[in-house]
Amino acid sequence: MTISTSDKPFLTRVKESENDHFMQQSVAKAQDAQWDKRTAAREELGNWEQWRDLGEQIRQHVIKYLPDYLEQFSDNVEKKGGHVFFAQTDEQAVNYIKKIAKEKKAHRIVKSKSMVTTEINLDKALLSLPETSLMETDLAEFILQEDNWDEPTHIVFPTLHKNRDQIQKVFNKLGYSGSNDPEEMAKFARKYLREYFMQADLGITGCNFAIADNGMINLVTNEGNADLTMAIPKTQIVVMGMERIVPSLKEAEVLDNMLSRSAVGQKLTSYCSFSGPQVSGESDGPTDFHVVILDNGRSNALGTDFEPVLQCIRCGACLNVCPIYRHIGGHGYGSIYPGPIGAVLSPVLDGYEKFGDLPFASSLCAACTETCPVRIPLHQLLIKHRKVMMDKLKMDHSFNNVLMKGAGVATSSPILFKIALEGAHMGSAPLSKSKETSVDNLFNYGHIEKAPSLASGWTDVRDLARPPKHSDDFRSWYKKHKKEQQEGASHD
Repeated sequence: MTISTSDKPFLTRVKESENDHFMQQSVAKAQDAQWDKRTAAREELGNWEQWRDLGEQIRQHVIKYLPDYLEQFSDNVEKKGGHVFFAQTDEQAVNYIKKIAKEKKAHRIVKSKSMVTTEINLDKALLSLPETSLMETDLAEFILQEDNWDEPTHIVFPTLHKNRDQIQKVFNKLGYSGSNDPEEMAKFARKYLREYFMQADLGITGCNFAIADNGMINLVTNEGNADLTMAIPKTQIVVMGMERIVPSLKEAEVLDNMLSRSAVGQKLTSYCSFSGPQVSGESDGPTDFHVVILDNGRSNALGTDFEPVLQCIRCGACLNVCPIYRHIGGHGYGSIYPGPIGAVLSPVLDGYEKFGDLPFASSLCAACTETCPVRIPLHQLLIKHRKVMMDKLKMDHSFNNVLMKGAGVATSSPILFKIALEGAHMGSAPLSKSKETSVDNLFNYGHIEKAPSLASGWTDVRDLARPPKHSDDFRSWYKKHKKEQQEGASHD
């Protein structure tokens, strides 16, 4: 299993992300822009909540009858002359793909964007074959590859953490001599990749949805590179997670519509393709067609509280509303699946030992659940992960119990609660720094600049307002206001 992108501890990754100010600004800008586009696209569709209900029903139905649909899909692929391989582990999937590449003597391989091939670290495995070259043809993935295989930071926008100057330097190594204008650089990449396409003898793609009743592969893209990957090489290998299946074209149409509006705020992406083995009489398309269906830990979720995570259609909408992702970006999660969906999925796929920190990297604001087009209860699944870790894994939570019991005693006692209110302003003085009243800080008593270690994670990335004086707090104001009301009523 290779979904991990870093060997560094979680807090180290978070600290590095906090210091990456360009990444934070880029993520914030993208989140804000996607909010407007996504909202407009969904409103244009109309009855969005009913569409979400339908999307949830489709995905839940498929997961419930997953073995049946996988068998139906496999039979239909083979009827068309294709081949299907079921891989329980990443190693089995990689070995099968390497075997096909060797048999076909494939020396030039082209790939379209695919999270599942990244999950199994397929690129580097294929590059270990003698006299073999491989090219990622999605523009963002191409940039990451040429930048010494940098890790992606977003499910839909992998290079969100890079600016145009950084990309220009990457292209300069390939012979580019133009400016940092995005259009000019895109034209260079297009020409560079087109020459590689024409000589490719093996194409590898992912799969947005596999159609059970006709054995076709559905891909949703914006660049056209996936279509070339399918059309030009005579051998094509499709790699898909075992849950990425729909009963028929009718359900694919629904989910493609929802995916495009949720992922990039469009009615439909530029290319929505359905493919399979070359049909007799056609001049393009693969004559040798393979589908690798991957488990790789997904079955861990079946029949458990975490089964809803398999409903995911990889739109990335949850990342685009998450306040935690806004602060630490994708690299902070240490998994190729970042954000709320990654915080739920990564421990399912690869265990709590590697990804036990991620369920706690959440404010539980539920924005992810609210935006999910197929109604995955993400924040509830994060809570379930925490319960598993604290209870079933026998994690020590005695200190938390003491804190909670202490807070319970203090808040349930009027005397102790009053003492806390009266002393909060003075007690926080050594930790605070004065700051003028603003929209960001509504108190003119300053803010707590550096809290003790238990709360420092909060003050490192945002202001924690210093409590007001007891004479100015809400309870004192309410008591005074109530008294003035009563006195005014008596005078009337």
